Amino acid sequence: MPTEQSYQLDPRILELGDAFYDAVEPARFPQCTPRFVNRRWADRVGLGKLDDEQWTAHFCRFEPLPDNLPRPLALRYHGHQFRVYNPDIGDGRGFLFGQLRDDRNRLLDFGTKGSGQTPYSRTADGRLTLKGGVREVLATEMLEALGVNTSKTFALFETGEALTRHDEPSPTRSSVLTRLGHGHIRIGTFQRLAFYGETENIETLVRYCLEHLYGDPAPAGREEAAVRLFELAAQATAKLAASYMAAGFVHGVLNSDNIAVTGESFDYGPWRFAPEWDPAFTAAYFDYHGLYAFGRQPEAIHWDLAQLAGSLTLLADAAPLSDELGRWGELFEHALISALVRRLGIEERGPDADRAVAAALIAGLQTGEVTIDRLFLDWRGGRDPGGPLYGSEPFRALAAALEGRGRQATHPYWSDPEPCSMHIDEVETIWSAIAERDDWTPFEAKIAAIRRMGEAMTADAATA
Repeated sequence: MPTEQSYQLDPRILELGDAFYDAVEPARFPQCTPRFVNRRWADRVGLGKLDDEQWTAHFCRFEPLPDNLPRPLALRYHGHQFRVYNPDIGDGRGFLFGQLRDDRNRLLDFGTKGSGQTPYSRTADGRLTLKGGVREVLATEMLEALGVNTSKTFALFETGEALTRHDEPSPTRSSVLTRLGHGHIRIGTFQRLAFYGETENIETLVRYCLEHLYGDPAPAGREEAAVRLFELAAQATAKLAASYMAAGFVHGVLNSDNIAVTGESFDYGPWRFAPEWDPAFTAAYFDYHGLYAFGRQPEAIHWDLAQLAGSLTLLADAAPLSDELGRWGELFEHALISALVRRLGIEERGPDADRAVAAALIAGLQTGEVTIDRLFLDWRGGRDPGGPLYGSEPFRALAAALEGRGRQATHPYWSDPEPCSMHIDEVETIWSAIAERDDWTPFEAKIAAIRRMGEAMTADAATA
């Protein structure tokens, strides 16, 4: 396989040992039709020279990458699912396929979805619907463009099987997805070890996360190392929760097995973007009580973080972990203010001034007079809140808070008549074109539009 100078294989997961994973075999699919390949990220991890056959070989047939993991590994974990502890889960339709470093020297994982059955599949078929794969591509591309710390969809192949699902018309088309993520160590990974009282393995995992995921030298003492990892995870998850709110995003299933210890968002099932700032807006039809509603996501992530704290009490005294957990609300508030200021494209002016802007912005959005995406496009495009488009008192207050705050709007995207949004009706329209006519044009056009918006946000952030 032709690789580039920057291809840096680094299968560090093997340092953990057999107690953390099971070697598995990938499914054999009747066809491999590429539907999305992320050449942009391929360049960043030294795989930009792959030809079409090599993409298929490695990311549909899962032939091992050169000098990387010889066999895929299904990772072991437990977790709370809608606050109910489940010891019968793990990688049930995915596996870790390889590890390598990107152009920032971060250790990244290739993880799969829909790649076949594992010891944790139970009665499931280990497959992914094509609709589920398309939705995950759209979610990851949109979140990346909005500056959310998210996994990246690396490849999506249609696999030629007819799947039966209770929640969509069946039989339906099948796919296999490969994501590129900054670690697949979940809060639930620690919970499983705590469940079995595997203290030594928890310490091993703590040091793995500090050294290889955070690049933070692990303190010599096991208690100090555990507390240090928890501090970093608290900071990362606070930023994650804040970024969801600033993006108007609802993950849908914030179970503790879906929260990475690095604070990177991943694993997109029933996600949605909220049109308006509605705290009660939910993404999953089965979230009957709104546990993971838009406005409750910070609470949900904080609750999951508490489960990590509980697991780490096998290494550390509860007091320092509890103290850090108690500071999480303040970390989240600072992160949310910073995320909203960044999305407005204005310069930071200090905690008090920025807090006033964030509070006024949220108050304006809560009126429901305008969609979240529309407000940010209008402001960056010179259509000010408080003007003729926004006449209510909350928006006049926002205009006052923003007075004198220069904005960065050099990219032509900000002059577009409509924002690049990703609401459920458009997602369904994109899928209908594929399902009914095998028309991938709307999907491809949306990816291009999302990346153009991301370029606008990146370009203006660079000049701020």
